[in-house]
Amino acid sequence: MNDHERSSSVDGTVRVGDLTFDNPVIAASGTFGFGGELAPYYDLSVLGGICTKGLTLRPRAGNPPPRVAETASGMLNAVGLQNPGIESFLEKELPRMLSYGSRIIANIAGQELCEYAELARLLDQTEVDAVELNLSCPNVSAGCLAIGSEPHLIEEVTAACREVTDKPLWVKLTPNVTHIALCAQAAERGGADAVVLINTLLGLAVDLATERPILRNNTGGLSGPAIKPVALRMVKEVYDHTDIPIVGLGGIARAEDALEFMLCGASAVQVGTASLVDPGMIFRLPGEMAEIASQYGYSRLAEFTGRLQFWERT
Repeated sequence: MNDHERSSSVDGTVRVGDLTFDNPVIAASGTFGFGGELAPYYDLSVLGGICTKGLTLRPRAGNPPPRVAETASGMLNAVGLQNPGIESFLEKELPRMLSYGSRIIANIAGQELCEYAELARLLDQTEVDAVELNLSCPNVSAGCLAIGSEPHLIEEVTAACREVTDKPLWVKLTPNVTHIALCAQAAERGGADAVVLINTLLGLAVDLATERPILRNNTGGLSGPAIKPVALRMVKEVYDHTDIPIVGLGGIARAEDALEFMLCGASAVQVGTASLVDPGMIFRLPGEMAEIASQYGYSRLAEFTGRLQFWERT
């Protein structure tokens, strides 16, 4: 039996709450747009899901450039939630996305509770599969980061959205906190169906020649392989202290990375920065994960979730 035959015998389906995905690989918000740029070149149905660019009630131009800076083993970004706004998304982007044959998760962001609730209400009337609350964006002056840093605000926003939609609610958490499990528990109390972690770590890149930050926003969100150890630790911590599913992300660049997130407790994974380096990587990932699973004697990718065992401390 060759590698392809072995991998095809592995069941890739996973569940995140009540949603079933053909495989655990989801394109993360912000690095995949709405899929239109890659649709002519790749079969988007290969993906388990696609998470939209962050959506706001009104169009946003985002932050002034420079908005991206390469760093050691990663990148900083301060795009600032550039997006066409919810009305344009519903009219122009969503119909195309629904034709791709993949689960659609709508990522939403606001500056206050009522904006999140209104976005959730509007999406409740659509065919999106889930709504992801972006409570963790580190590069806007108000809203996401402040909400995502306070457990009581996380609970309030999640509960407000829960009141206006029956869609599965995913809460995307910031790692820029002291106790990530408390934030996840707050989302769970508010009615979240899953938590998504981690988003980017707040960072700074400096230009020695100009003696100024490289980013016009001064600070930005660090992503890429550099943050993976932090992400794995937080996923494991949340898995041990909550009862809702986890979607893990943060530095996934190969199949082994994705399976490590699942071992730590993730039911599914999202891939972001690596798609900018190699757009085809995310489409190869489900098959490569299945090949590795077969080599380790697994018949289902879902069997990896939560199997990590800590050593006993002496």
